[in-house]
Amino acid sequence: MKSILERLNDIAESAFEKAGYAPKYGRVNQSNRPDLCQFQCNGAMAAAKEYHKAPIQIAEDVVEQLSVYDAFEDVTAVNPGFINMNLNPEFVAEIVEQISKDDRLGVPDAEHKKNIIVDYGGANVAKPLHVGHLRPAIIGESIKRICAFAGHNVTGDVHLGDWGLQMGLIIAELERMHPELPYFDESFAGEYPKEAPFDISDLEEIYPRASARSKEDDEFRKKAEDNTRRLQEGYAPFMAIWRHIMDVSVADLKKNYDKLDVHFELWKGESDVESYIPDMVKDLKEKGLAYESEGALVVDVSEPGDSKELPPCIIVKSNGATLYATTDLATIVEREKLYDPDQIIYVADKRQSLHFTQVFRVAKKAGLTGEDTELKHIGFGTMNGPDGKPFKTRDGGILRLEALQQQIVDEVKEKMRENRDYDDAELDEISQKVGLAALKYGDLSNQASKDYVFDIERFASFEGNTGPYILYTIVRINSMLKKFAEEGGEIDEDDEILPPEKKSEMDLYLALTEFSQMIQGAYEELAPHRVCSYVYSLCEAFNHFYHDTVILKEEDKDRKNSYLRLITVVKRVLEKSVWLLGFEAPEKM
Repeated sequence: MKSILERLNDIAESAFEKAGYAPKYGRVNQSNRPDLCQFQCNGAMAAAKEYHKAPIQIAEDVVEQLSVYDAFEDVTAVNPGFINMNLNPEFVAEIVEQISKDDRLGVPDAEHKKNIIVDYGGANVAKPLHVGHLRPAIIGESIKRICAFAGHNVTGDVHLGDWGLQMGLIIAELERMHPELPYFDESFAGEYPKEAPFDISDLEEIYPRASARSKEDDEFRKKAEDNTRRLQEGYAPFMAIWRHIMDVSVADLKKNYDKLDVHFELWKGESDVESYIPDMVKDLKEKGLAYESEGALVVDVSEPGDSKELPPCIIVKSNGATLYATTDLATIVEREKLYDPDQIIYVADKRQSLHFTQVFRVAKKAGLTGEDTELKHIGFGTMNGPDGKPFKTRDGGILRLEALQQQIVDEVKEKMRENRDYDDAELDEISQKVGLAALKYGDLSNQASKDYVFDIERFASFEGNTGPYILYTIVRINSMLKKFAEEGGEIDEDDEILPPEKKSEMDLYLALTEFSQMIQGAYEELAPHRVCSYVYSLCEAFNHFYHDTVILKEEDKDRKNSYLRLITVVKRVLEKSVWLLGFEAPEKM
């Protein structure tokens, strides 16, 4: 099903051609002056130079051709050469009717389905999720859902940090605390315990203690580095500890990601690609790309046209250790082999842009991906506190993500108590959903690349451009539909959605017709904030219509059924939109 803009473009292109001008000039846009018209075409201005005519003359020629189309209620040429368009209510109603009967709400399925991997989350095992993990998780989850709804085959990979120095540090600290454990007895020949000698709370204390110790004790750090090397070489006792760490950490990570309604199809990590590294390094050498520099193995990535020279990408350090670049490249090799991706999207801090530029260039130079495989980094900004600095606890520490989520849920609870009484169970259930919406919408409504201030009070507000306001609109529609059903009413799907009679009604129809175009833009730009902008405008249009219209008490049966069918479509579009953002509406608020 074509979007409304695609239909209008087809008409305008045909009109330009019939008037004797190139069809390319028939591009239609939403008007930036809705007080004057709904849509506008400025092609006559661009065509004037080619045809050596006044723009207004070209516009008048085209308007003469446009006037025969039933799509328009009126279309006029305005100096110096604008073509202003207002649509026929019957034309708009017909499109909304088609949307109402389409399972995909007017959004066409992808003609060429891509295999897309979204690499997001990026948590490190043995460490709790903190506020820094919020943005990659929720931006990545939304991008994954947008790509899937656009019709593609999408796989989300958490890509855990599970193979680096933190493992060696934990092993060193564990040995210092418990030297009696069998993992540290070189004469031990039995089976290692199946149960871990620690739980997640222990790990969350062990790692920061070990990290702090390594900064003060050179011998301890060297031991940790040696532990990391031995682990990566497959030393059995350390592999047994590593498996314990993974089991305990992943279970805790899944629990916390579930609370965010963030879900990964793949729970892979750096360790999964260790076996690919030797052959990959050998290949880089044989192709003449990798060379030794100051003891390290590097690949040049600078290209003609760069505004500044980029440093070489280090593949192997002088001590033989691998780096993030090494495992990221090996991960590309694995993904090509197992998943044949057309596109790999990395959702990570924008401050890592140099890293991804280096990795992508090495991958392309070495032929680790197909020529048409797109590697894309979505760089996000920081979430800042009211002071404009990265969000911290009151004592200056890094706030756990679980604690941040609870803070906003508590804020929502307080606002809900101010409005009405709830029993405790009901309050807990509703506030969890509304709190999650407040948290996610507050973040996603900002362009991903920009820093933003995390304002709990504003994000949890039930008024304005917020998650709770969006959910309240959905709940309001559900409440009306439920009341209608309880009174014995039944919506007749065979009755048509009638043409709108007043401005607030027409505005709501037009907002619905924009859904398909929005999805296309959000997918092409990988931009959840486009969904937020749309869903807020649709809620505003609905609420203006709601306050301007008697719906359930409308005496004209056909008009009443049209209203009910209309708001049912609004509900479906809103519910799909918030699903794309990663949350859902409660039954009531």
